[in-house]
Amino acid sequence: MMPLLYFATALAALAQQPAKLFPYDYAQRDLANGLRVIVVPTDFPNVVALQIVVQTGSRNEIEPGKSGFAHLFEHVMFRGTKNITPEQYEGFLKKMGAASNASTWDDRTNYHTTFSREDLELTLRIEADRFQNLSFPEDVFRTETLAVLGEYNKSAAEPGEKLIETLYDTAFDRHTYKHTTIGFLKDIEDMPNQYEYSRTFFERWYRPEFTTLILVGDVKANESLALVEKYWAGWKSGAYKAPAIPVEPAHAAPRTAHVDWPSQTLPWLAVAFHGAAYADDKPDSAALDLIAHLGFSPNSELYNKLVIADQTVDRLDVDAFDHADPHLFTVMARVKRQADVPAVRARILAAFESFTETLVPAGKLEAVKNHLRYRFALSLNDSESIAHSLMHYISLRRTPETINRLFDRYGALTAEDVRNAARRYFTANERVVVTLSGKP
Repeated sequence: MMPLLYFATALAALAQQPAKLFPYDYAQRDLANGLRVIVVPTDFPNVVALQIVVQTGSRNEIEPGKSGFAHLFEHVMFRGTKNITPEQYEGFLKKMGAASNASTWDDRTNYHTTFSREDLELTLRIEADRFQNLSFPEDVFRTETLAVLGEYNKSAAEPGEKLIETLYDTAFDRHTYKHTTIGFLKDIEDMPNQYEYSRTFFERWYRPEFTTLILVGDVKANESLALVEKYWAGWKSGAYKAPAIPVEPAHAAPRTAHVDWPSQTLPWLAVAFHGAAYADDKPDSAALDLIAHLGFSPNSELYNKLVIADQTVDRLDVDAFDHADPHLFTVMARVKRQADVPAVRARILAAFESFTETLVPAGKLEAVKNHLRYRFALSLNDSESIAHSLMHYISLRRTPETINRLFDRYGALTAEDVRNAARRYFTANERVVVTLSGKP
């Protein structure tokens, strides 16, 4: 059961629009080596959530033949250091009763641990050791590359994952979003031969200037900052200057692709348009967020038509996830019969087109704005959830203030802003349609 004080805090923030939506005070400090530290004391007793965000993901893999290394290091980082073996690290976590894991995405890699307040210093010490003294001999490295290959094969056996992989490969020519987080298969297969490059990748990106440490929960700001200074200040900054990510050029025509699935499966359809990069100071990405909810969420007319009324589709998903660079606004449908795919495609395209032609009614626009605010505020229901939400936005802007700026942007959007964004991005030349079908 959530503390009543939490509800008072969250609802007070909502009731005082346009007050800051992120309701917690926080301390933010940059160490001399470039490490950014954000400490958020909360009212939830005893529990502390730590997120360590490294601003490197598949987006940063610009060298040909070297995709998948950001994801690989999500694995390698659990393989021990010069001072602490993997078994000892696991022993620390078990003794603390802590939960620890990691994930990789296009624009970041993050490591997260949830533990009791009394273990704050120990956790900061062993995590600092992991980031500063990682040790992975070649045999360990090869083992982890084979684990990644197994992970790829597992995901490639799922039609929806193969659809997404084909969609990205079709949609992008130059930008590194062309490959998914796990990487191209040919690069994964060659990973066991890339031990020396892996050390170069780690030395480049696992540096304090690319890292943000987030502490949320039953903590005191001054005490936490002092402990971070104690264990992390000695981490040396690097000299690597990241080259510019290749810019995706404008496309001259719409694109299509088809995947022949080797076994029986329901047909899939993905309809995508090149979208906007995340921004908290411009209207476009915020407007596309509203379109995602208005046009393609379970509350939309399209969902009601295809999934509930006609029952031609048993799954309809929208992906307009925030990215550092322009990515895709994608609608995916799993269709029950192959014969219905053209009609479903037409319905989805008509839904996109409607936003370019018709202004969203004021009442609907305000309703979705309020929905987004309430959904975000009510998701902050424990320290771990707060830290996870911060991780996402800090991976893009390295400050909690981007949350407040983004929701202020939502609040200021007009129906004209939404239509203008639709007209700018939902154009025929930037359209990508990918289908997948299996044996009858």
